[in-house]
Amino acid sequence: MSIEKLSRREIARLVAQDIPDGAYVNLGIGIPTLVAAFLPNDRDVILHTENGIVGMGPGDPGMPLDLDLINASKEAVTLLPGASITDHVMSFAMMRGGHLDLTVLGAFQVSGGGDLANWDTGEPGTIPAVGGAMDLVAGARQVYITMEHVTKRGEPKIVQQCSYPLTGSGVVDRIYTDLAIIDITPGELMVRGMVAGLTLEALQAVTDCPLSLAPDWRELTVEAN
Repeated sequence: MSIEKLSRREIARLVAQDIPDGAYVNLGIGIPTLVAAFLPNDRDVILHTENGIVGMGPGDPGMPLDLDLINASKEAVTLLPGASITDHVMSFAMMRGGHLDLTVLGAFQVSGGGDLANWDTGEPGTIPAVGGAMDLVAGARQVYITMEHVTKRGEPKIVQQCSYPLTGSGVVDRIYTDLAIIDITPGELMVRGMVAGLTLEALQAVTDCPLSLAPDWRELTVEAN
């Protein structure tokens, strides 16, 4: 059986399905910003962006671009009823003060112990930019990571020890990749889901840390376009 990886939108859909009702959630740059488009209509999730919006709604392609209403990825968004806009001081106080239930971020590497590296690879021509990531991982109650499972060179991004500068130590709770959903639990990485056709052995071959398969693991299907 051939293996079809999840797209970035499909990864975002899986994250959206797992966000509980009533949660205050920060969405980082990249795949995380896509999560807003897939939140269930019957679930009340309050979205926060570090540039100062609480109560962010998805973008509306039919509306003219308003550069005063953008998310962390500099994409146009809307405001939901009851939304508020703050300056960066207040926004970062929310992030650092433990007022967010969850932050969803991208990553270059995640270690088996939950260390996160997502701001600098040291590659020539790149510009290190941590933004508010360190504040988010220190202040949010949970941290979910979205990323491709391997690099463009085919190297694992889930590693024994991060080789890039850390954003936070032991902060990651769950990883969503184009191949699997993996929980970081004390002493082990627990696979909660895998794409159709993938075996634990094949997933282990592209993961640098030992994996365990949850008894109630599920098959991840391709749904979003």
